[in-house]
Amino acid sequence: MTKNTLKYIVLLAMGAVCSLAVHGKGVKIEPSYAWTISDPLGDRTETEIDTSFVNYHLHAVPTSQSLAWTTTGNYGSPGQDQVFFNRENYSDFFFEDAIAAWLHSVDSHVFYNTRIPMTLVSHTTGGNKYSNQDRTMVTFSGNVNKRLQIGANMDYIYSKGSYDRQADKNFLWNLGGSYTGDRYEVQTFFNRYAYTTQENGGITDDRYITHPADVQGGETRVDNKSIPVHLSSSESSLGGTEFFMNHRYKVGFYRYVRDSITDTIVSKHYVPVTSFIWSLDYKDGRHRFTNKSASDDASFFKNTYLSLAGTADTTSYMSLTNTVGIAMLEGFNKWAKFGFSAYAYHQLYRQTMFTPTEESAEAAAEGLSPVPATIPRRSTENRFYAGAHLSKTQGSLLHYNATAEFGVAGGVEGDMNIDGDIDTQFKMLGDTVTVRGYGRFSNESPSSMLFQLATNHFIWDNDFSKIKRFRVGGELDLPFSGTNINVGYETLKDYIYFNNDNVPTQHSDMISVLSATLRQELSFRAFHWDNEVTYQVSSNQSVIPLPKLALYSNLYLQFMVAKVMHVQLGVDANYYTSFYAQAYNPATMTFHTQDEMKCGNFLYMNAYANFRLKKARFFVLYTHANGKLFGGDNYFSSPHYPLNPRRLQVGVSVDFTN
Repeated sequence: MTKNTLKYIVLLAMGAVCSLAVHGKGVKIEPSYAWTISDPLGDRTETEIDTSFVNYHLHAVPTSQSLAWTTTGNYGSPGQDQVFFNRENYSDFFFEDAIAAWLHSVDSHVFYNTRIPMTLVSHTTGGNKYSNQDRTMVTFSGNVNKRLQIGANMDYIYSKGSYDRQADKNFLWNLGGSYTGDRYEVQTFFNRYAYTTQENGGITDDRYITHPADVQGGETRVDNKSIPVHLSSSESSLGGTEFFMNHRYKVGFYRYVRDSITDTIVSKHYVPVTSFIWSLDYKDGRHRFTNKSASDDASFFKNTYLSLAGTADTTSYMSLTNTVGIAMLEGFNKWAKFGFSAYAYHQLYRQTMFTPTEESAEAAAEGLSPVPATIPRRSTENRFYAGAHLSKTQGSLLHYNATAEFGVAGGVEGDMNIDGDIDTQFKMLGDTVTVRGYGRFSNESPSSMLFQLATNHFIWDNDFSKIKRFRVGGELDLPFSGTNINVGYETLKDYIYFNNDNVPTQHSDMISVLSATLRQELSFRAFHWDNEVTYQVSSNQSVIPLPKLALYSNLYLQFMVAKVMHVQLGVDANYYTSFYAQAYNPATMTFHTQDEMKCGNFLYMNAYANFRLKKARFFVLYTHANGKLFGGDNYFSSPHYPLNPRRLQVGVSVDFTN
């Protein structure tokens, strides 16, 4: 028995023992409720605590982020969604965009209100000592009283990767808290992360994956760690902080419930009418790219501007946003059929990068081109916005949300973002059918770093127009048949993308994207078959390359053993059609267009078993189970970055009751 096999057995046994130990106390934990908050006014949206054992194995699969996920291959590594309607715009600090799936933010943070303190601990592991993939997560939440709550999270990823110079690690922790009073509410969140990944630039010859015998003298077995890579001493590191607090003071009245006989007050509850809101959101981030090999620099990168002796780029930013608003709340009397809020905010934004003095002097001495004097070492912007929000969430016939936001001053004059949706529900065959329509129009300034950047291998000084986007679509949800259909259409003008040279460029002509997604769940007793298929068409594949068809299929049995253990046994698979997938550039951590290599047209299958015993969840997973057997050997989701080969993984999650 190998050490790794023993480790897997011990981990699964520990989950079962912890489950029995927790329940042996006879204590039952029942979280009262959980919620997330959203910009700009910290509005709450109810959510669920992730304790389901169904598809728990997907927490350990790198490609599970999307139906079509372009990635450098390793767990926790940079990636980009190829389902276009799932993509976000480039952020103010686009270096973080590639790893956004592995980060936390106030938008994704879950606040809990629990009767008994709650601690969720999970750990997943896989691979061998040369390719370990480990992730440990801890979530704690406890109430001081029924109104005051505090919580903390820790998330640590350490994955060595299946190929040379591919390891990454991410240590993230955050603290949160909330107070919910009749008149006053506050929600706070503090988050800190430190991320590091080795950059190998991809493998030097794809035939090590597709035709290994051709490059190994007839030998078909490959030691993945020995496959040559482009970069031998390169690394990217990111670190960031976010501090958020949202204050809300509610003006209203008490509504009393009296006993019909004695006319005494039985209970009372506060009915808010108007809220006054102030939010503060501070963010900072720092990106550093290093390459100690001058020869790798010269062979891998097309241009070198600042130093021929290697690379040590550093870029950072800071953002401080203050928002004030007033909200008229829905439902305080029979005439208040909708809620309305108005707000305004100021954003102080600052970015720092290479100075055009010292670095330019060094570059000139080495015969390199200097950084243009128009690119400053540090730049500061003061942006002002105003907006309004209209919503109706109560009742069963009609619901709607609409937000309109406008840039007022500070370089964002003329910016506009109008977003809304409307839905109705009705009964059919014993279930509630939902029909929803949505739309969005935006005319927005690009992020500042798309205008100006100076690093050793990339310098740009752009004059971009505002990006214009219009999206409209509809969704139909049929619970009685397990069917969900979502169809959308978007037009884009002056769209900005990273071109074949990995520099941002603006496409002035109109581009359209059509997307249609079908989710279908089928079940008969213990048998289940869940499917999701997306069909999408881009009118300009050179600017927005997309796979036309992407699908996920999950076939499984779900049952109980001895009335105590829940079991899910199954096989799932991802597939998408071939297209010119974006290539990854380590120096900027961005994905850019290319026309040399198509990716896709391969099947990626996982065989798994998920279990839940009392308060413990655990799984056994064999990822890429079909690798080198069937489904295609060209398993590259980005040019020259193969996905992981077959590997065994296990994981356990336990709910501890304090």
